[in-house]
Amino acid sequence: MGESVVMGPARRAATRLGVAGELPVGRAETISVAQARRAALAAQGFLDPRPKGPVTRRHLARVLGRLGVLQIDSVNVLARAHYLPLFSRLGAYPTSLLDRAAQRPPRMVVEYWAHMASYVPVESHPLFRWRMDRADQEAWGSMRRVAVEQPELVAWVREQVAQRGPVTAAELERDSPRLVRGEEWGWNWSDVKSALEWLFYVGEVASAGRTTSFARRYDLPERVLPRSVVEAPTPARADAIRELVRISARALGVAAEPELRDYFRLPARDCRRAVAELVEEGTLRPVTVAGWRGRAYLHAEARLPRRVDVATLVSPFDPLVWERGRTHRLFDFHYRIGIYTVAQEREYGYYALPFLMGDTLVARVDLKADRQAGVLLVPGVWAEPGTVAGEVAARLAPALVEVAQWLGLGAVGAAQSGDLAGELTAALVREGAVPGGRAGVTVIG
Repeated sequence: MGESVVMGPARRAATRLGVAGELPVGRAETISVAQARRAALAAQGFLDPRPKGPVTRRHLARVLGRLGVLQIDSVNVLARAHYLPLFSRLGAYPTSLLDRAAQRPPRMVVEYWAHMASYVPVESHPLFRWRMDRADQEAWGSMRRVAVEQPELVAWVREQVAQRGPVTAAELERDSPRLVRGEEWGWNWSDVKSALEWLFYVGEVASAGRTTSFARRYDLPERVLPRSVVEAPTPARADAIRELVRISARALGVAAEPELRDYFRLPARDCRRAVAELVEEGTLRPVTVAGWRGRAYLHAEARLPRRVDVATLVSPFDPLVWERGRTHRLFDFHYRIGIYTVAQEREYGYYALPFLMGDTLVARVDLKADRQAGVLLVPGVWAEPGTVAGEVAARLAPALVEVAQWLGLGAVGAAQSGDLAGELTAALVREGAVPGGRAGVTVIG
């Protein structure tokens, strides 16, 4: 069952666009922050039932359909960034399922610069061709420099990928020509990498996956993408950006325009125009979220459930929380990840994950996978103000045991610091003592 919000029809007069692409104006209905929060959780797939049996490509497709993007990051203190959002929504699943979806035909996802380096469904790849066409303006400096100053290197790299792909930058660097011009060296390792990244940005090569050390493997697009995608007509820039905003709006449920823009890092003017057009066609409905400054937009298919019953850890790179201002407005949760903060300024450890219980972020859990020892370490855990420590610990303990099992770790370490450490450790001990449950996972102090 869900709550309904009565919306008036979008007025065409309210969506007339000026030179800068003005946003719709006029009266909007009001929803509460709690409604917006639950709508966001539903849109992100947290209310979908977890698989009762083995997780399959069908379950993976369902989550990808919800999110539209998985951010990739090299940090592996717990698990790679792209694996964790799937765990938060599906529970323990074989990460090889995503690896196969990204690296073997028929591929479900492909890597590109969407929200930073990301996996997107293969069908979405043509929606980023406008970004490929703007590489001479938007690609970062070393790429543009090599493309302009060393076109012969770029041509050589492209030829090598065609002959040898899939291939890593390191493999090409070992074999790259090293020409002497006077007393100076010519092509060097960083230039080869920059040439590859330029070709990747402009779409002349694609990512065939990653190695176990997280190095990108480059190949020709026609050997990575399905033929239907390679041969798909290039959408007009405005059409592509409108479709990307549509995807982000469906994934967010309710959002302000800057949040819709951030999801795929879209240009502001183009995003505002796309939002206005989606309002006019009825896909987005202007709303006021109580306590928020400015207009928000509710997707026409968004659910407004009355309650949420979920208990799971959320990655710092999860689409639910990666726009920190939105995280604060939705959850009253100030979030700053420790890996980007100098040690003396870290308030909640190096890699603290929010813990979602119900529709609230109730705790922060600093975690580290000690793979050599086979232990999930809990350097610290902190409860949010107003939460009941015992209730949070009782829900968090089995979630940590599940993480340990998922990562193939045989033990969960006692929490070492934080105001929830004692309660959590006691709950972990009780969890480990359940007869017949959580086999193979112990709690160590």
